[in-house]
Amino acid sequence: MDFSQRRNESLTDFLYLQLKNKILEGSLGSNQKLPSKRSLASHLGVSVITVQNAYQQLIDEGYVYSQEKRGYFVTELEAFSAIAPVKNRQASATGNQQKQSSSQEILQKSNHITQLLQEAGKNNEINLQAAHIHQELFPFSQWASLMRRVLHESKDRILSPLPPQGLLELRQAIASYLGTFRNMKVQPEQVVIGAGTEYLYSLTFQLLGKQLHYGVENPGYLKPAQIMDAMGMKWSPLAMDNAGIMIQELEEKHIDAVLVSPAHHFPTGIIMPIKRRQELLAWARQDSHFILEDDYDSEFRFTGRPLETLFSLDATSDSQGQVIYLNTFTKTLTPSLRISYMVLPWHLVQRFHQQLGFYSCTVSSIEQLTLAGFIQEGHYEKHLSRRKNHYRNIRDNLLFHLSRSPMAGHCSISGKDSGLHFLLKIQTPQQEEQLKKNLEAAGIHVAFLSQYSHFSEENQDETTNTLVVNYSALKKEQIPQLVSRLSQAL
Repeated sequence: MDFSQRRNESLTDFLYLQLKNKILEGSLGSNQKLPSKRSLASHLGVSVITVQNAYQQLIDEGYVYSQEKRGYFVTELEAFSAIAPVKNRQASATGNQQKQSSSQEILQKSNHITQLLQEAGKNNEINLQAAHIHQELFPFSQWASLMRRVLHESKDRILSPLPPQGLLELRQAIASYLGTFRNMKVQPEQVVIGAGTEYLYSLTFQLLGKQLHYGVENPGYLKPAQIMDAMGMKWSPLAMDNAGIMIQELEEKHIDAVLVSPAHHFPTGIIMPIKRRQELLAWARQDSHFILEDDYDSEFRFTGRPLETLFSLDATSDSQGQVIYLNTFTKTLTPSLRISYMVLPWHLVQRFHQQLGFYSCTVSSIEQLTLAGFIQEGHYEKHLSRRKNHYRNIRDNLLFHLSRSPMAGHCSISGKDSGLHFLLKIQTPQQEEQLKKNLEAAGIHVAFLSQYSHFSEENQDETTNTLVVNYSALKKEQIPQLVSRLSQAL
């Protein structure tokens, strides 16, 4: 391996890419054991941490798996083998029966706890549901300066009609950003700007056809299904295992187009490994099905480099392109900004103009030009770095206090390495409704995983007593009090 060819790449990134390419081309075969971290580091003349980080990135993407005390091995990518469901339903049902047997006793205790918590939560609420950010995290000075400049220098532009896809300046800035930070080969002509992802979903459904049968992840983001209901469309929930949606579900339910969030599934935090991604793309190419890839919070990945998008994987094939990529600035800037975008495969660009070209762009010229300058002048990159550091510190502090709390031995955490939320599974005989009452009484607003299940009775065993902890609005000084109240309530 010749490190002199790495150009501007870090040692970790170069090693990761070299190993990944060897796996994809077959030089490293399925289940082949890789060198130990120390031996490879010694052989290449790099640090052990460099090898460790490269191996971890390959594990995160599903190219490599590890076995305790045995080492690292190449994942078998060729053959399909379904990954077992997360939980056994029969065992869970038995557990539910045992819970019900002592429900009266637990209810009496829970009512007493509720009374104790009501005073603690009064006028001192903590919101673990809200997606808003604190004032100090928004770049007011740069934003205001850029907006003043736009108003002064671009009077003709802000008074002119908007093209349906959005202003060229912002589409160019987005295409450049995706190329640099997401390794996506995108032209401005492929980008469509819209006021929020929900609006872009409605455009996409019209573009692909309301007569298609759509599939959505279950549990998952609820709004696309609500939009389809409002438009009178046919859709089905798709069961998931610990690698994401299962291809068998797509085939059995005769799905034409599927909505997925492979980089960091909401709300479970599942990362779809490369093998499942390849299987999903193969399904799409086989009968010209479509994949809607929602990359809603990919910027907030706290370990390793950003994962490769389905859109990029699809672009390397000979197909015409079956993936529509969607992302938003609501997570990285502020939800009130309402600027999102999607990237169309080339063969859908002309169809967009023919079928939907009569729509006006829903984002104002002033905001588009301001955001374009914010990205092009490097402010966005610096802002993201500050935000990532802030949220990493909040997350680490919260996890530390949880690990030292009385509830540490009665809960488990998953999905903590990406995004701005994680799952907190509570091991308790209490019923979920009583837990909700306790938390509300303590002044804690938090969603439960069951609230994101389509037809929740089908997923009751997997989602019960699991909190979706969104820490984007949490302040560091609130964390000790939050954990204390959680411990009392749960």
